[in-house]
Amino acid sequence: MKRFARPALALIVVLLSSLACQTLTGGGSPSAGGASGSQVLFQDDFSDSNSGWDSVRTEDGVTDYENGAYRIFVNTDNMDVWANPSLSFTDVHIEVDATKAGGPDDNDFGIICRYKDVDNFYFFIISSDGYFGIGKTVDGEQQLIGAESMDTSDAIRQGNATNHITVDCVGSTLSLSVNGTHLQTVEDADFSSGDVGLLAGTYDEPGTDILFDNFVVTAP
Repeated sequence: MKRFARPALALIVVLLSSLACQTLTGGGSPSAGGASGSQVLFQDDFSDSNSGWDSVRTEDGVTDYENGAYRIFVNTDNMDVWANPSLSFTDVHIEVDATKAGGPDDNDFGIICRYKDVDNFYFFIISSDGYFGIGKTVDGEQQLIGAESMDTSDAIRQGNATNHITVDCVGSTLSLSVNGTHLQTVEDADFSSGDVGLLAGTYDEPGTDILFDNFVVTAP
């Protein structure tokens, strides 16, 4: 069974959060509309390494632009690492393509919304062995919302595959879809606004290596 509980987040998370850039240029510039007709609030194909995301490399992990994508590599067991573009939104629809580049299938990766600070935010995660969940970090404590443990879905492409992850944070309603299949909707009102972001993590085995691309935030 998938184990979700983790020990206290390591210092690298604080480091990455504190080094987030404060401005947006290049690939991170907002545009007027997207393919669906919704207003694009922020988008990034990570072709411009100055578009506002962290660029950090340590022994514990990496958050950095790499070969036209954004890489999160976690080289320590039982750790989550994330990055944010230093923005703030209320209700959003978020999409991203996430590809496992290496490491164990027993991992987690996905999208963050309503990020207040390193200890308070929502997360939407899947794994390379087919699990998914919606959760939150409140005062530094992680917990799933609406479930005791992560569930499985055949919609999640396993192994070294690309998954298209879609998230909605609208009012108190939080939804997760993968590859066009709706997986879960929960209700929670702890956070009403905040930054967006990307996340990847490990369990017992280090080495989670995820490449993210085509990150788009639109009005719901």
